Amino acid sequence: MAMPGAIAIALMACSTSTQVTTTQEVSESVHAPFEKILVISLFDAFDPRAYLEKEVVLKLAEYGTDAVAATTMMNSKTPVTRDTFLAMVDEIGADAVLVTQLTALETKGKVKDMRPRRTVNYWPTYYYNVFSVEVTEYVEPQGVELEHYLALATELFSVELRKGVWAIAAESKIVFDHEQTSDYNVYIDEADAITKMLRKDGLIARK
Repeated sequence: MAMPGAIAIALMACSTSTQVTTTQEVSESVHAPFEKILVISLFDAFDPRAYLEKEVVLKLAEYGTDAVAATTMMNSKTPVTRDTFLAMVDEIGADAVLVTQLTALETKGKVKDMRPRRTVNYWPTYYYNVFSVEVTEYVEPQGVELEHYLALATELFSVELRKGVWAIAAESKIVFDHEQTSDYNVYIDEADAITKMLRKDGLIARK
């Protein structure tokens, strides 16, 4: 699923709140916990895909589950197709595939005044304890603060059953500060939310 380029900006902003809900509960036919998971992020920009996949893999490892990020087995020119991922599943012997993609992105902007900056120079005069002071204030142009509403859907597929067996939706309110260019913690937070739900529902080991 293709995503607007704005997702790269939204995921590099400063997250203020995230709410996760289960949209598909685990069926009784699922043989869990899964032991080898292929992790896939379907964003149109390669770097955000790699960042989120990496953090999900690291979080899964903390719980004792082996996982591989799809972006470590491809580059930005590799076709993002079903056949590509099926070949990865066969190569690593995965028993499950975890797929995250965008379902909604809404952005609102508002103008904010920048903080003024001052320089102060002072020097003594002929009078005792009396100084001459020169203050220069620099006022920058107004900046724009962006507020994003971001919704991601994550689905787990069983290789044995050849179908989706679990799914969640994560909704986040994200503020992009005009003085902040990036915050990698957003990827860590999203990965943490996904893997905690997998562990809670018994789909990965409870290390």
